[in-house]
Amino acid sequence: MKAEMEKIVSLSDGDRTAELEKYLSSLTDDKLITVITNSALKGKKIGAMIKGIFKGSPPSAPKGSHRRLILYQHCIPLCESGDLQAEVAADIIGLLMLETHTLPGPSLAQLASLFVEAIKVGKMGSGKSLELFPTVLTALAACEALSYGKGELSGEEYKKQLINSLCSSRWDPQCVIHLTTMFRDVPLSPEELQFLVEKVLRMFFKLELQEIPPLVYQLLLLSAKGCKKQVLDGIISYFKDQDLRQEKEQKDGESMDLEVQSIPQDQLRHVEGTAILHIVFAIRLDHELGREFLKSFKTSYGDLCPFSIALLLSVARIQRYEVQVFDLLKGAIIKSVKDEQLQQGSKFLQDLLLQHCSVAQMILDTVRNSVFGWDHVTQGLIQLGFFLMDTFGPKPGPFGKTSEGSSTIAKTPSQQACRLGGQVLLEGFKMHEAIRGEILEQVLNRLVAKTASPVNHFIDLFSDIVVSAPMILLESSTKVTETFDHLSYLPLATVQGLLKAVQPLLKVSMSLKDSLILVLRKAMFSSQLDGRKSAVTGFLLLLKNFKVLGSLASSQSSQGISSSQVQVDVHSRYNSAANEAFCLEILSSLRRCLGQQADIRFMLYEGFHDVLRRNSQLASSIMQTLLSQLRRYYEPEQDLLPPVKLEPCITAHGDQVFLQEPLAHLMSCTIHCLLWLQSIRLSAHPNASESDDDEQDEEEGYQSELQTILESITRRMIKSELEDFELDKSAEFSMGSSVGVKNNIYAVLVMGVYEVLIEYNFIKANYSKSRFEELVELFNRHHKLSEILKEKSGKGRGLSHKTPRSLLSMGFVSTLLTALFRESTQSREEALSVLRASGEFLRYSVSVALQKIQQLEDTGHTDGPDGQSPDKTFRFLCDMTSVLMWRYTNIPSVVEEAGRKEKRSSLSLLCLEGLLRIFTTCVQRYPDRIAQLLSTMDISEDDTEPDGGNVTEITFFYIRQFQRALFTQLSGGEEEFNSKEAQLLVSILSVLSRQLKPSSQQFAQMFTWTVKICKETSFEDSAFSKGLLSLLLQLHVLYKSPVSLLLELCQDIHSQLGDIDQDVEVEKPSHFAIVNIKTATTTTLLVLCQVDRVLDEVDWLIARKKSQPASDKSSSGEATQTAGQQDPVEKAVTLQLGTLLTALNELVQTALLPGSCTDTLLRGLSRTYTILTTLVKYYIQLCSSQPGGLPARFEKLVKLSGSRLTPQCYSFITYAQNGEFGGGGADDKKKKKKRDEANIAASAKLLREMKAIPNLIFSIEQYEKYLITLSKKSKVNLMQYMKLSTSRDFRINAATLEAALQEQDDSQQQTTVSPEAEETQEPKKKRRKQ
Repeated sequence: MKAEMEKIVSLSDGDRTAELEKYLSSLTDDKLITVITNSALKGKKIGAMIKGIFKGSPPSAPKGSHRRLILYQHCIPLCESGDLQAEVAADIIGLLMLETHTLPGPSLAQLASLFVEAIKVGKMGSGKSLELFPTVLTALAACEALSYGKGELSGEEYKKQLINSLCSSRWDPQCVIHLTTMFRDVPLSPEELQFLVEKVLRMFFKLELQEIPPLVYQLLLLSAKGCKKQVLDGIISYFKDQDLRQEKEQKDGESMDLEVQSIPQDQLRHVEGTAILHIVFAIRLDHELGREFLKSFKTSYGDLCPFSIALLLSVARIQRYEVQVFDLLKGAIIKSVKDEQLQQGSKFLQDLLLQHCSVAQMILDTVRNSVFGWDHVTQGLIQLGFFLMDTFGPKPGPFGKTSEGSSTIAKTPSQQACRLGGQVLLEGFKMHEAIRGEILEQVLNRLVAKTASPVNHFIDLFSDIVVSAPMILLESSTKVTETFDHLSYLPLATVQGLLKAVQPLLKVSMSLKDSLILVLRKAMFSSQLDGRKSAVTGFLLLLKNFKVLGSLASSQSSQGISSSQVQVDVHSRYNSAANEAFCLEILSSLRRCLGQQADIRFMLYEGFHDVLRRNSQLASSIMQTLLSQLRRYYEPEQDLLPPVKLEPCITAHGDQVFLQEPLAHLMSCTIHCLLWLQSIRLSAHPNASESDDDEQDEEEGYQSELQTILESITRRMIKSELEDFELDKSAEFSMGSSVGVKNNIYAVLVMGVYEVLIEYNFIKANYSKSRFEELVELFNRHHKLSEILKEKSGKGRGLSHKTPRSLLSMGFVSTLLTALFRESTQSREEALSVLRASGEFLRYSVSVALQKIQQLEDTGHTDGPDGQSPDKTFRFLCDMTSVLMWRYTNIPSVVEEAGRKEKRSSLSLLCLEGLLRIFTTCVQRYPDRIAQLLSTMDISEDDTEPDGGNVTEITFFYIRQFQRALFTQLSGGEEEFNSKEAQLLVSILSVLSRQLKPSSQQFAQMFTWTVKICKETSFEDSAFSKGLLSLLLQLHVLYKSPVSLLLELCQDIHSQLGDIDQDVEVEKPSHFAIVNIKTATTTTLLVLCQVDRVLDEVDWLIARKKSQPASDKSSSGEATQTAGQQDPVEKAVTLQLGTLLTALNELVQTALLPGSCTDTLLRGLSRTYTILTTLVKYYIQLCSSQPGGLPARFEKLVKLSGSRLTPQCYSFITYAQNGEFGGGGADDKKKKKKRDEANIAASAKLLREMKAIPNLIFSIEQYEKYLITLSKKSKVNLMQYMKLSTSRDFRINAATLEAALQEQDDSQQQTTVSPEAEETQEPKKKRRKQ
């Protein structure tokens, strides 16, 4: 064999072509093949030999071309066999490629078929020879004609057939990557490319996970030819599918305790990470690919999944896409939240659609997935987190003020998006070490830089970071220290939040604590008031959190950190000794503040009580400070009145007078500290030992002195008249003069002192009758002064006249109410009867409770001791609820009202208002503890107590109590009906019913009861009916679609108000007795508001259908044609709109009063036509993509709108304009007077109404315009139902025209006009309207 090979090579080298040709012809095909095989296996001179064979086989001669074909047919499988060395195979293929174009058409066709067959049977494993296939196909496409079957095909067509056959056959998974690579070099038409891409994407699911990234890479290179969107969508949907399968397996594994993992999670995540890198690299190089990628998410967020979000965040690192990606994600998050809220608020949508996919959840999944080495995604996650928090964080209120105390639950879409940003950053912080520093730095930078807008969301995030990873924060303590340097320049709220958040770190890091103290000391002497306030806040916080050795355990422990989390860097023995010196040093700094502004003193007095409770060892120092401060304002001479000096409490600056010393707060703080110390000493040392003598003497010294002072103040305050304070009725209280301001300050101080003494004396009285009589005296003085203030502020229109905030503590109010209303111990009855006899005192106690609850709802805390502790305030709320509920249910308001005809609310009503406020506060501030609150309301009735665990059951138990109360109200006559009480009861029912599960039986019962009440109650009270119907609609929406209810209400309104045509008599189909002549207007506004909500839902559904991917539509379209049924969403939309049009048809014929009702109705009609137009456009789009008839229901809807609603709309427009601006037939004087009165109002209305009417006409005509387009597209004449409009820019009033003509013309002309007039005017006769 070697000889043949040598000969071929030597003949070739010697340029003896004729001899070479002759020699090759002498060799048989088998011999030639054997020579080639041996040469190739040895790898020697194979290239030279193949060149020789080509040289000696001229393509023009039949033998030559045959020999060439044999060479190709043999070399291709030989290269694939894997027996050759890689270089040898590459050389062979290279040589074959050079000569491919010389092969004749039939040979090329044979070669191509050889490739196709080899691929089909899976013999192209190594893919080496596949490099030759594109060259073969290119040469083939250049051929003019090839025989195919019995006929002929052009080369291009033949190539198409081959590719078609290849993509339709089964591919061996091993050669998918090689084939994809190979097709990059094949010229393909768009259809061929699409066919190929679909085939490759189907093969994804048959490959091993490790083979996916290289295939993704090849596909992306292939996408340079086109089909970019298809390639990206296919890759994303593959990973989306894998994620879902993996998640399902994980869930099944957990539930069945089996480890069934066909897809290992870590492997899948690493493959996804690599695929993301490939795609981002491709997008960097091909901007068209990037545009296609972003375009696919712009229309609908339904295609998003954790993988595509990770991909988006990686793409965001490319600068030109950054803004687009974040805007896209922002839009998707907000839209997703809004859609979720819309679905949750409507039973109709819940029944119609599947569960909503949450983008927020996907983003959090992406954060969790990124832990598998997705470093390219984490940067995007940080940016997204801060982008969301910056964009959707709380905004500054008017005049740059920030709203106090954020609510605990995120309600609005913006709040939810902001919270999501915080969650992303917190999760990212916990998982990725590399980004911790950056997150921390950015959070702290924002706290320092954003002084103009609220930063509570960043403080919450910082606080969560501190709790989740204190050790990591200690490593970055320098960043925290740098932030401390800015403390004195930051807003007070930010300082308080920041110090509270950092407090756990101060306990374990000495250096951090030292640097904070230095900053606070500097701030103490700041020229800015806010800086000094920050210092006081910081020092008080430190005092609360650094225990002095020997302090009693506090019931209210601060936020702690377990010792396993942190390494304490100070020895505990040194720690407590140092703490004492440190705390006393701080106290001495704070004493200096007692000479500063009232605001700073006020902060101190608010804080001292908490400090004392945490650090009882500081009692002596704190009490001495307070005592010496109190002595300044106390009149020691026992015979002098008043017992307190008010002069030093104020200061003047120019003409202005300011409060210098909040005296009442000073007394309040002193009393609370004293009472707490006495109670704690009693419980801690029932039998005091000898060793404590010195300390006890000291304690008893200041305690007895304080008690003496307080007793003396109480005694003399009772004796003091208002004249003693220069505050009698003749005093001036206007805020315009400095005397008035001074008197106002005095009045508030004196009232505060009275309140503080009431609290002190109640606790010290220990139910002694004589002490309680003194207490009533104190109250009477307080009441008298507050009445004078009210009276004076009523006259002058002063700005500051809100009731001053009560100084009674919330705990005391709770105790007082319980004593007044529930205490039934025999020994205490006599003393309490003194207090109970004073009706004003009872009212005052309940109104202070209302004030405290309101403050809790608005800010999340109350003044006074325990006001900052959520658990304690919640306990007080529970106690108050129980008392107020008992008082309301056991003493009917009717009994109270008898013989008293005052305008103000009765005690029962105040109790009911208190309950309403408590429930509202609890829903907002303690959403998870409603069952706990309700279970404390023990009602001593026959009812069996509900199961405390189930919120729905326990809520329904109390709903029944309030239902009974309302029923009692309604079952009396209209004279006995108390509208205010009924409204409060309805509001309470509304708040409580939101706690019921809409799917529960209790909810259904509540709904049925409300419907029954609305049908049977006929009181003419518009405020009550508004509340009751709002409750009905609120429940109805969660029970089923409200359109049928709206129709019934519209019929009732029509029958009550009459028709716009006075000659028409409306039938009276009374569904709801609550709708009557007095309440019809408010009902109309409620109905129109609800119509708007239904239109929102319909609009949302149509938009959702429009944005559905075309594939979904076509599949659903085919299904509808085969089954002959309409798509469920389209059907639901048509039915909703049908009922709505019927309801509006009733309203449009109603003689509504001019004003807001007419205006709102015109706007509602305009919107209805706009949404009908949207629906018509949807069907136009549908007809373009898939021709077919229109659903019969839709045709009926068009008929209903054209033949019934539109003509009535035009009549209503005429009525609105005439009713609004026409004269009517009254005599001249009345007319003139009315005109003068209505002139100003009418002109304003004219402007408003004139805008609503053209808008409505425009909407109707737009609707008709698109109906014409749809009629042409669908070949259905929809315009047969439409009538031409008569309400245009001008309108001829036939009657007026006739009168004018009669005056001008003679009888001859009259007769020519009158037939026309007869035609235009309808004969007047009574008609019944069905």
